[in-house]
Amino acid sequence: MDFISSEEKVDLIDSFNGIEVYRVAVEKFKTNSINIFFLDNLSKENATKNALIPAVLRRGTGKHKSFREIALYLEELYGASFDCAVSKKGEYQIMQYYIDHVSDRYTGTDTNLFDDCFNLLLEIITEPLLENGTFRKDYLDQEKDNLKKIIEARMNDKVQYAVERCFEEMCKGEPFEIYENGSIEDLNKIQEADLFNHYKYILESLPMKVFISGDTDDNKIQSAITKLKKLKRSNIKDLSQPVISKPKRDINYVTEKLDVSQGKLSIGFRTNTAPDEKDYYSLVVFNSILGGGIHSKLFQNVREKESLAYYAFSRLEKFKGLMMISCGIEINQKDKAKDLILKQVEDIRQGNISDYEYDSSIKSIKTGLESLKDSQLAIVDFYLSQKISNTRDTLKSLYEKFEAVTRDEIVEVAKKVELDTIYFLTSENQ
Repeated sequence: MDFISSEEKVDLIDSFNGIEVYRVAVEKFKTNSINIFFLDNLSKENATKNALIPAVLRRGTGKHKSFREIALYLEELYGASFDCAVSKKGEYQIMQYYIDHVSDRYTGTDTNLFDDCFNLLLEIITEPLLENGTFRKDYLDQEKDNLKKIIEARMNDKVQYAVERCFEEMCKGEPFEIYENGSIEDLNKIQEADLFNHYKYILESLPMKVFISGDTDDNKIQSAITKLKKLKRSNIKDLSQPVISKPKRDINYVTEKLDVSQGKLSIGFRTNTAPDEKDYYSLVVFNSILGGGIHSKLFQNVREKESLAYYAFSRLEKFKGLMMISCGIEINQKDKAKDLILKQVEDIRQGNISDYEYDSSIKSIKTGLESLKDSQLAIVDFYLSQKISNTRDTLKSLYEKFEAVTRDEIVEVAKKVELDTIYFLTSENQ
């Protein structure tokens, strides 16, 4: 059975004023998806403001003066859904605005939902509700409070917190250490006029990528492009590229104490492999063999055979060239768990890869790629990632490259991976 029976098609339709417009032709969905992304380099100066802007914009526009009014209008548009988000990919901070709507061919009327939804999305982004020429103070104060709670809530998920803290310790002094939602310290300094000026800078100067996904016809896309060309844009920011390889240093040991009963051990590595290098495909298979599922060495040997971990996995940060191993352990088992984990990495370097581990890893990667096909947002995110990493893979070509990876190539890429930081989250009583 073919991996993809009807492969999606992605085309760059137009590029102007720092805006790129892509069409993702996918016929399997009954909905269309419009995604507008603003890209910035991660920086302490702008991270918190960038995280706050989408939250403020979604509160209302000049025409729809509250989120409730926006929601009611979305209901009129056959239950279209709108949302926004902030994320980071490597050393890029990304502001996303998106709307999903039923394809016009399924409404049974002469509607033009694409135009209506695109207009609403552009309205939210470009026509914010203002008071005295700037953002409303009450909306801003509420969203500052919401963002503060999000930042504070980082610590609630100790698994993710330990991973993020290890990444931060690995990348001290680098943009990647900055949290995608910014900091409370910077949040407290933000005022209405200051944020509004930053908003105007975003709209005028940050690179934009627009993805239109579904079965929208060419005329409607050209109509959207005409509207985008009317945006006042100047001095488009030239984004800097992330630094992947760093000089080797002594292993960085970090211990943090919190109110926890279970230790969280995070071990960070520099992969020294960028996503646009041939070795990247071998790196993904290496990571799957190491800690990508129940077939992996970490799961089978650390968790199951030795019962040293409640969970154990590894993950890649492809855009920054990092790999993280994370496990939950009894606090007094730290050294034993660390040694056994590092042995799994060394075993792969020595070529100790069983047929079961290799075959199951390829199958697991295929399953993960296939799951992306069930969501337009996931497909769009996949192609956004391709653009950011300067690669041109499709879901199908990516899988074919993973499937072609040999054991020798896995061994070679494993030898490039360098241990950088060992972070341990332990009890306050230790």
